[in-house]
Amino acid sequence: MSLSCETVPTLSRYTVGVMGSGTAEHDELAHDVGELIADLGVNLLTGGGGGVMTAVSRAFVARPGRRGICIGIIPCAGEIDRVTPKPGYPNRFVELPIFTHLPRSGREGTDDLSRNHINVLTCAAIVALPGEQGTASEVTLALRYRKPIVAYAPTADLVRHFPKPVERLDRLDRVAEFLRRYIR
Repeated sequence: MSLSCETVPTLSRYTVGVMGSGTAEHDELAHDVGELIADLGVNLLTGGGGGVMTAVSRAFVARPGRRGICIGIIPCAGEIDRVTPKPGYPNRFVELPIFTHLPRSGREGTDDLSRNHINVLTCAAIVALPGEQGTASEVTLALRYRKPIVAYAPTADLVRHFPKPVERLDRLDRVAEFLRRYIR
């Protein structure tokens, strides 16, 4: 398959990050957010792995007429081997993988050796979907770096362990309103 100039996505001036679970239990929620971000004409940034990261990326790249690209910030396999990507990374929908030497994640997600700093600092705005310790650490970093962030989930219980100052939204149209404030 050859690509014409009209079918090649272009890098947008704005990048929206989506952070969330590495498991597939929130695929439908991630799918809707991926389509929304594609419709907004901006780039999508994730951690480049499975679960929410794959689901949001799949929906984003499949969206007809999208203008942004799908970026993944890729962790390395471990502290001894700082060149091999962590197994399962990048997922097949990442169009621009950015490979790092940074192995820390999860409970150690705010550590200086975590790619989460890059994930957060690269984005104009961030949508946090349900996730565990790794996602909570990205939410914490977004607050530390004063990055615009919202938590999106159908029930507040799914994001209860995120820091309190983060606004919780349960409707996609409200997520769209939030993002439009930062990607004009």
